Amino acid sequence: MSETKDKIVELADHLLRVKGFNGFSYKDISDPLSLKNAAIHYHFPAKADLGVEVIDHELTKFAGQTKRWQSLPEDEQLEKLIGVFRKHCQDKNICLMGSLASDFETLSPEMRVKVQELGKRILAWLTGCLEQGRHNKRLHFKGEASDRALMIMTNLQSSLLMSRVLGPQVFNSISTQLMKDLKK
Repeated sequence: MSETKDKIVELADHLLRVKGFNGFSYKDISDPLSLKNAAIHYHFPAKADLGVEVIDHELTKFAGQTKRWQSLPEDEQLEKLIGVFRKHCQDKNICLMGSLASDFETLSPEMRVKVQELGKRILAWLTGCLEQGRHNKRLHFKGEASDRALMIMTNLQSSLLMSRVLGPQVFNSISTQLMKDLKK
């Protein structure tokens, strides 16, 4: 990607996590980057094209993170995932999937497919991590790993929303309890 395109994607990612997809315009990108709207349209003719690029960037980043984590014990891999959410909490962001989920019905079909892909990839990785962690006796939980993965993800996503309202201690409480429940 070009430097300009990278900066556009980076700022759009931030705006998505803070304002939601429908909460920002190309003007919110062009002004801080000192660009004309036409420059953004050159790289992303439609806002949905920009949205797809942001999601693709997140998918690539997630794949790289999980690859780096794969040699760690499963409980440490989960701590790394929680660390990603902790960073979002500190930055007063919500996760990309959580942000896009609230706008899901208004997204283009291409963006909906990408949001679903993001959710499925995260849940598949988390399910595998949980299954392997239970097999290796590092993680303990009842029920299906896929159900537990859904519980963890929804708790992490909602903890970011609640932290916006009630403060970062909400995230800390939820993430600490999630790990305690898995290590019993």
